[in-house]
Amino acid sequence: MTLGFRDGALYDEKRSNWDAAGPRPISWSLWYPAVDDAQSDVPERSWFQKAAVARNAPIRPRARPYPLVLLSHGTGGSAAGLEWLARRLVNRGFAALGVSHHGNTGIEPYRAEGFACLWERAPDLSTMLDHCDAWLSDLSGHIDTNSVFAAGFSAGAYSVMLLLGAVAQFSQFEPSRMKPGGARGPREFPDLADHIPALLRTSDVFRHSWSRMSNSYRDDRIKAALICAPGRSVLGFSEESLKAVDAPALILVGDADRAAPAEECSSWLHARLRRSALKIFGGGLGHYVFVPEGTALGLAFAAELFTDPPGIERAAVHDEIADLSAALFQDSGIIAEKATNEDAFAPRR
Repeated sequence: MTLGFRDGALYDEKRSNWDAAGPRPISWSLWYPAVDDAQSDVPERSWFQKAAVARNAPIRPRARPYPLVLLSHGTGGSAAGLEWLARRLVNRGFAALGVSHHGNTGIEPYRAEGFACLWERAPDLSTMLDHCDAWLSDLSGHIDTNSVFAAGFSAGAYSVMLLLGAVAQFSQFEPSRMKPGGARGPREFPDLADHIPALLRTSDVFRHSWSRMSNSYRDDRIKAALICAPGRSVLGFSEESLKAVDAPALILVGDADRAAPAEECSSWLHARLRRSALKIFGGGLGHYVFVPEGTALGLAFAAELFTDPPGIERAAVHDEIADLSAALFQDSGIIAEKATNEDAFAPRR
């Protein structure tokens, strides 16, 4: 199937950018099935292995609109970091829309505000649905924006859980929650906690965002979600809010994930959701199996992101994840018996 691609930027007039100089930017990327005769471009130079795309090509027509999957990247990443999942979903009959979250993305300078206020990521995705006319254009009517699915990796898993109805009680790196000798920030922003007190004193935008920490960002248009390697940030969710989540969620994690240990994060979350399934990949898989395969450039600069244990083919793992995702999204209305490591979403009694 020919892979169609479009990208652009939308601005949320209801929220400021971190500089207080204008509305919050939301950069987006859309992958979709294109007509068979569309001309594909050679992938641009990148750390990531990517498929060729037919930029701005007409969509491949079919009788029913393509179901849409929203994608939320990991902390410090970008929409391109989930291209591997997007193109596989397109091959399985979906369209996929990823965003790059302002201040918390590698396509622009990192901002402490963007790393600390992870709850601002969920409204980015809802805003895309609220203003779909701004990016659908001639694709309107061909992509379903009313009954939508979502997938997120790491901090993106946190974002997607907010869309399902999880509510944050506290932030992982707020000073009052810090443990002596514990990490003071994620890998990409290791001194994050040290910035928060000054930002609370000096930045109106940050203070306003901080005050929205425990708002509900539930979006009932999201019918099911793929939760990949959720990090310790999910431990800040209210357990009552997790019990009230009624959309099916499939949680995937590697058995050797050191950034987001399976028992500490994924199993904790699974135990508190009424309709979830948990699959722990064996074989020594780590956190970054959920990022793309690396090019020679990527391996030269960040080999740790793209290196898996001997005998593991990341592409094969990605194929399995895409199969599990498609099954979840296609069958999300089916109530099945709940069992760990199976696609089962019966409400917990």
